[in-house]
Amino acid sequence: MRKFRKIPKLVSLLFLILMFLITFCLSIMLGKISIPVTTVIDAFVNFDGTSTEHIIITTTRLTRAVLAAVIGASLGIAGALMQALTRNPLASPDLLGINAGALFFIVFAITFFSLTSLVHYMWIGFLGAGIAGAFVYILGSVGRDGLAPVKIVLAGAAITALFVSFTQGLLVINQEGIQTVLFWLAGSVAGRTLEMLYPLIPFFIGAAIIAMFLGRPINILLSGEDIAKSLGQRTLIVKLLIGVVVIVLAGGSVALGGAIGFIGLIIPHMVRGMIGVDYRWVIPFCGFMGASLLLAADIVARFIIMPQEMPIGVMTALIGTPFFIYIARKGLAKHA
Repeated sequence: MRKFRKIPKLVSLLFLILMFLITFCLSIMLGKISIPVTTVIDAFVNFDGTSTEHIIITTTRLTRAVLAAVIGASLGIAGALMQALTRNPLASPDLLGINAGALFFIVFAITFFSLTSLVHYMWIGFLGAGIAGAFVYILGSVGRDGLAPVKIVLAGAAITALFVSFTQGLLVINQEGIQTVLFWLAGSVAGRTLEMLYPLIPFFIGAAIIAMFLGRPINILLSGEDIAKSLGQRTLIVKLLIGVVVIVLAGGSVALGGAIGFIGLIIPHMVRGMIGVDYRWVIPFCGFMGASLLLAADIVARFIIMPQEMPIGVMTALIGTPFFIYIARKGLAKHA
């Protein structure tokens, strides 16, 4: 990866954008029915309502590609911000209890209100993710030291354990709910509609814009708390902004696609290995690389157990687990 650092960052970014566009197009073209690129272009230029391929492209494949791109980009950026905030190379959005909070609220709604709509799941999951993240920040801010990275990690682990235990208790009470949330728990972009994404677009766009402006403050913050304060930075405000952006991006992603893990863990490491630790570049790189990786994972998930599909969360786990072990062992070796 280090040899990539010799390539100008703008050239590398353009290469990533090209890779994203290729995976996006392949996501629309490939599946149980392979569709040539000329037909894909024709479906958007001269749509024919009687053509099965045109209908598949516009109603199914395009939706999956857009959702995978948005979720992948959001998780990649959220992971980079999370690792910067906690200064922990093993940190990811899961650390804030976002997945656990979203899952608990969805299972709670299914158990007591018998909700079955994916749109309802989305909003309830988004609410649960936000509440879980808020709890972590409140607990992480208690005490003299204020918002400290170690306290955030401990608070996140505690909230995650709490919501997971509550969720297991509810599923024991209502075993029918297990089947309802099982595919959501594994993570998937299948069966969703663009109408589910539309209400969340302002949240995603707003959070992404704020993340781009956080690059320079994060660089200063990483130089040390005391140095950042001596340079006039309001570190508490920067940390709060990072936390809000992480909650919105990761919470929205969980609400849309379910518990898709490891993207927020591995993408920041890959990007920093390519271009270094300048977060003015790390954040956009993580966005495009996260989108490309999740699109590629979704494509592969369609072919492994055809005619059925592998949940995309399983695919990202297959990629991310060995990487997690490698990073953990590398970190332990440094401190040995």
